[in-house]
Amino acid sequence: MQTIDKALEKLSKSNFRSSFHLNENDKEYVKDKGIDAIRSHAADFVSTRLAPAKIPNDGKQTPMHGHPVFKAQHACACCCRGCLNKWYKVPQGKELTKVQQEKIINLLMAWIEKEMNR
Repeated sequence: MQTIDKALEKLSKSNFRSSFHLNENDKEYVKDKGIDAIRSHAADFVSTRLAPAKIPNDGKQTPMHGHPVFKAQHACACCCRGCLNKWYKVPQGKELTKVQQEKIINLLMAWIEKEMNR
């Protein structure tokens, strides 16, 4: 099992994944809402957009912008079940466990915190 640091390192080598960054508006949003609220948003997005076994619009459920967590999801390959399967071998068609969801949220938050310090 890879660590968050190993996952972020691997993702940084992908031209597509490493092209995502928080802009100043995103950073202001994170500062205004607070990191706990952003974590709560991430948990909500993961539980509703990634965790179900069947997702009607899988592959298109995560916008490319509009919320810092959306950018984190694309940067971390946690935007759809196809990417989760390709990058992390998470099986498609099976509901994500609470542990899997928490690992995804932790990865997203680590990326956001890294971006906040960039």
